[in-house]
Amino acid sequence: MSAAMGHVLLVEDEINIAEAIRFLLTREGWQVDVHANGSDAVAKITECAPDLVILDLMLPGKSGLEIIKELRQQDSFSDLPVLMLTARGAIKDREMAEKAGVTRFMTKPFANSEVLTAVRDLRAQALQRQGASDAEAGSVAAVAAKQG
Repeated sequence: MSAAMGHVLLVEDEINIAEAIRFLLTREGWQVDVHANGSDAVAKITECAPDLVILDLMLPGKSGLEIIKELRQQDSFSDLPVLMLTARGAIKDREMAEKAGVTRFMTKPFANSEVLTAVRDLRAQALQRQGASDAEAGSVAAVAAKQG
């Protein structure tokens, strides 16, 4: 795989899970940064400007739900793909996460293939949206040039 797969920020405080996901994605060609604390996760996301975030629901300092709500309030992160991981698979948790703006929800334990598929899908969807908005911006510019 090429090194241009994209940049993932993994916000996960369980070291074994973080290391397994980091290894899996790095092997696939992703650049992966790992962060373990919820309290400064939004600042870390802002600093890293990743293509995708994998976010644990239960973190020290601030929950994944609080983090996603904070992210979605910022224009620059309103479309950032976020895969939420949780050991709590209750429908209520899933509904709260989706309402907060999570792009995809995955319950622990999960298969490696599930994580890879989810990350690939989220990246493809983001690139598709970006391509569509780039095309829209191009046609708006073309119309403006004709009218100008």
